[in-house]
Formats: sequence, structure tokens, C-alpha cells
Amino acid sequence: MISVLFDTCIVMDLMQKREPFFDDAHKLFTAVANRQIKGFLTAKSILDIYYLLHRTNHSVEDTKKSLTALFNLFEILDTAAVDCKKAVLSGMPDFEDAVMTETALREGVNCIVTRNLKDFRNTAVKILAPGELIAEISGEKD
Repeated sequence: MISVLFDTCIVMDLMQKREPFFDDAHKLFTAVANRQIKGFLTAKSILDIYYLLHRTNHSVEDTKKSLTALFNLFEILDTAAVDCKKAVLSGMPDFEDAVMTETALREGVNCIVTRNLKDFRNTAVKILAPGELIAEISGEKD
């Protein structure tokens, strides 16, 4: 089974029903729920998701319920100091994305799914757009 680290933008696409991205995010969450893929989030992403959700819904209780749902669906990967140190030296333009990449490498995750492909250039982890991952898991891969 392919292991996939979800970028925060994909999670927020689903949770905030952002168009035109919601359908692809929903398909990917369904693939995790149906155990077609193994889904991961980083602990750092959880902090960002909490902030973004709470900023829009203004409810600590509702935000915590959303996080609990994520905890039931995804495995959470801790970011280690070594990930941060390697990210500084990685040459990636976005530090947060570099940390995510280093966490994925250390944890042996197969790929990262993101809409932010430009900031993930020149990385040793396979990077897929949502549509590419959907095609791959549905057997429509080129």
C-alpha cells in the first residue's frame, strides 16, 4: 500500500470545501478511509490546521472535533530536530515544505500530495498533485 503524506492545503480543501479543489480532496480522504492508501500528516500540519480552522469557525470545540476526526483517519508523524537541520541545507525554496520533505524521507513515506508543486522541486520524495495521485490509485497511471 502506498503511503502518502498530505500537505496542509489538501486537508483544508476538504475541511473548508474549497472549490474547485474539494472533489479531489474528498476522493483522497475516501481512499485513506477505504485503506487504498495509508495517509499521514505531520504534527506541524496539525498546528496549522488547528489555526486555520479556528480562525474561520471561532469554536474551540468544533476545531477539536475536526482534529479528532483527522487523528482517526491519519497517522501523525513527528517532526524531529534532524528534519529541521536537513531542511535548512536542502536547497528547497520554502522552509516549511523542506521540513515536511525531510520528515517524509526519514519516515519512509512514498510520496507527498500537494497542490503546491513549485515549492517541492528537486526533492528525493515523489511529489504528486491530487489528480495525479487519484489516477495512480485508480489504476489510470501512464
